[in-house]
Amino acid sequence: MAHARFWKMVAVAGVSTLLASGAVRAEDGLDSSAFHQIIKNQMSAFATGNAQAAFSFATSSLQQRFQTPEFFMEMVRQGYQPVYRPQSVTFGRSKMTKLGPTQEVYVTGPKGKNWLALYSFEQQDDGSWKISGCYLTTADGFSA
Repeated sequence: MAHARFWKMVAVAGVSTLLASGAVRAEDGLDSSAFHQIIKNQMSAFATGNAQAAFSFATSSLQQRFQTPEFFMEMVRQGYQPVYRPQSVTFGRSKMTKLGPTQEVYVTGPKGKNWLALYSFEQQDDGSWKISGCYLTTADGFSA
């Protein structure tokens, strides 16, 4: 549990630094359809309780960090309820940062609260994309 909180704090610090430095910019040429599909597929895996499938959309570094699909699923269940059990999902902009592409996802969580999930992606050696992180924050002015 402390391990998951540590990595969440690292992600928050990294995203905060990028936003504060102005390093995030809209990327018109970025093909967001691949990111949308990956996120939808992972959310479907969460919804059906398929830990192995959900884990497969994470980068190898995230997989090493969380060690097993079951531990990963439990971390998401405990710390990321809005993406684990969303009521609704709306995709925002794709952006390129110094650390790679990100995808905005507006979700309404299981209790009706609105959230912004900022997913980061990393391109793999085979050209595919995997999720490298997810930063979750409240989005009071938006709804999914």
